[in-house]
Amino acid sequence: ARQGVQQRQLEPRPFKKPPSPSLSQGSRGSRESFPGLPLETSPVAPSLELERRLARHCHCSPPTPSQSRAELQACQKLGIACAICFVFMIGEVVGGYLAHSLAIMTDAAHLLADVGSMSVSLFSLWVSARPPTKTMTFGWHRSEMLGALASVLSIWVVTGVLVYLASARIISNDYEIDARAMLVTSACAVGVNIIMAYILHQSVTGRGHTRGYEKMEESPGCSVVRAAFVHVVGDLLQSLGVLTAATVIYVEPQYKIADPVSTFLFSVFVLGSTVSILRDVFRVLMEGAPQGVEFSAVKDVLLAVKDVKDAHNLHLWTLTLSHHMVSVHVAVGAGADMEDVLQEATSQLQSTFGFVSCTVQVERYLEDMAACRQCQDPRD
Repeated sequence: ARQGVQQRQLEPRPFKKPPSPSLSQGSRGSRESFPGLPLETSPVAPSLELERRLARHCHCSPPTPSQSRAELQACQKLGIACAICFVFMIGEVVGGYLAHSLAIMTDAAHLLADVGSMSVSLFSLWVSARPPTKTMTFGWHRSEMLGALASVLSIWVVTGVLVYLASARIISNDYEIDARAMLVTSACAVGVNIIMAYILHQSVTGRGHTRGYEKMEESPGCSVVRAAFVHVVGDLLQSLGVLTAATVIYVEPQYKIADPVSTFLFSVFVLGSTVSILRDVFRVLMEGAPQGVEFSAVKDVLLAVKDVKDAHNLHLWTLTLSHHMVSVHVAVGAGADMEDVLQEATSQLQSTFGFVSCTVQVERYLEDMAACRQCQDPRD
């Protein structure tokens, strides 16, 4: 009997698999049932809690689809306008040759500059989409601004040549013009330039003001498209001037001087129309603050963050017209949570001012910071 009891004790008992804990059972009883598991007592599902924590990461927000669509639309607009411009440039060369008109020939040269500048703009948009490298850590975004600068410089060179030729023709007064051919060609030029201006036109989006920040909806590629649009507007005005001169010469042939005079007058306007583009390019290449973003407003937002006592070494600059950057040192008190301050400051900079890249250095506040020259704000 005793041997039978020992055999029964040695017999293996059937293994019962313990119930697996479900993460969806995030109730108060879960921690009591499974004390070894790091379960939260919050009614929020752990998956949602994880998503909320990941959402605080500075790089978790991918570029919005509207940006890629805007860049694609810019390329399409430039491509269509460039093709139309090239085809009609050939037509104007033929028409100017038949009419013996310097104004039409110079307008064709102006279109040649437009074709070149649009080609450079298309290339810059393509290059700016390339990813960053270890050498070009910011990527190739600023090639867009270089394309706009090349566009402006090309129109300055062509306009200078036009002014020189117009002045030489006024002085010599030795030329003949076929007014009929000039009239037909200039009328076609006006129509083609209107079509190109319509293609390149970008409607102005709504603008608002939020605590010192002027929200400007500048899409990638906007600067080069705007530069091309200014080119076309200049061509349109010049074509209108040529059409007016052709009408005058057709009615009164003795007033053939209207041909070089129209070229001279409207070239001045074309030069003036490029000033705003050159100003934007200068601001970006010189690391200027974003247009519409006030230095004092950015600092006030940072000082309003909990536990922040000082903000210094604040730098604002633009990678392009649509990529705003900021870096700053934030000084906090002794009992502050640096991680919370970092997250809150970054969130405020991105949501309030639309900065694409925010570099925030959190450090302990020291009394010596008030007397430090490097911690002082820059001049107005």
